[in-house]
Amino acid sequence: MSIQVNELKKIYGEQKAVDGISFSAGKGQVTGFLGPNGAGKSTTMKMITGYLSPDGGSATVCGIDVTKQPLAAKSKIGYLPEANPLYYDMYVREYLEFVAGLHKIEKPAQRIEEVITMVGLTPERTKKIGQLSKGYKQRVGLAAAILHDPEVLILDEPTTGLDPNQIVEIREVIKMLGKDKTILFSSHIMQEVEAVCDRVIIINKGKLVADDTLDNLRSQSAAQQVQVRFAESVDPSQLAQVAGVTAVNAAGENEWSLACADAAETRKALLAFAVDHNLNIVSLQSGVQKLEEVFRNLTGKV
Repeated sequence: MSIQVNELKKIYGEQKAVDGISFSAGKGQVTGFLGPNGAGKSTTMKMITGYLSPDGGSATVCGIDVTKQPLAAKSKIGYLPEANPLYYDMYVREYLEFVAGLHKIEKPAQRIEEVITMVGLTPERTKKIGQLSKGYKQRVGLAAAILHDPEVLILDEPTTGLDPNQIVEIREVIKMLGKDKTILFSSHIMQEVEAVCDRVIIINKGKLVADDTLDNLRSQSAAQQVQVRFAESVDPSQLAQVAGVTAVNAAGENEWSLACADAAETRKALLAFAVDHNLNIVSLQSGVQKLEEVFRNLTGKV
């Protein structure tokens, strides 16, 4: 496996930011790495890339222990951190030439042109980085991360600051790169994860709570969700008391997505609930959970 994490830990005082998580990721796979704010995603990514030392466990990249051989491991990694560090006084091409020099890239001019085109920087290539919009700064960071053609890409919120058109473009770049690289992709935008990722890892409070293909995560809940829309407003705390309901999520005006133990039984219970509370049901159906709903259920966000 290109990325192998084993019982990885990071502790700050009494807080276990990362609490013994283990997972692996292989070549040709885009893995979504999800969790609420403060769950430990960025801390884990920093340990995998060697920017933070773990307090326990290990991380290897392409068979290289990140702690024992940090430079060798980093040569295999392209990293776009959440806080994209750039030299604002440098021009776009000048900065990429600087990065190419650090990686000792052969024929840097040719590779820089390829990457500029790949990430859509051509219109802004002659500007100083400080003059760029946030979205184009993000593209510069992505260009720097892939410039040395690494085997592993660690992307922490790569579409931050991009407009909808730019997001689609970068999404296609990531999917293309994911065909022959290992990509660990963190995002709070569930639609992006669903569009790009083959597999999803979810952590919560420093612990691993899910690790499966996107299809499996959703299909496991396919028969355990009911969508209901009422003509009137309903107190969600009352819906939570309906027999079999395990989680309540708002899905629109007077519309609710209910995770449940048995969809058929929950539909019957909802009909009885509507009668008892003098409510009118506009629509009632079972369905496959979206990733956002799976995420909320696994991380306790109801």
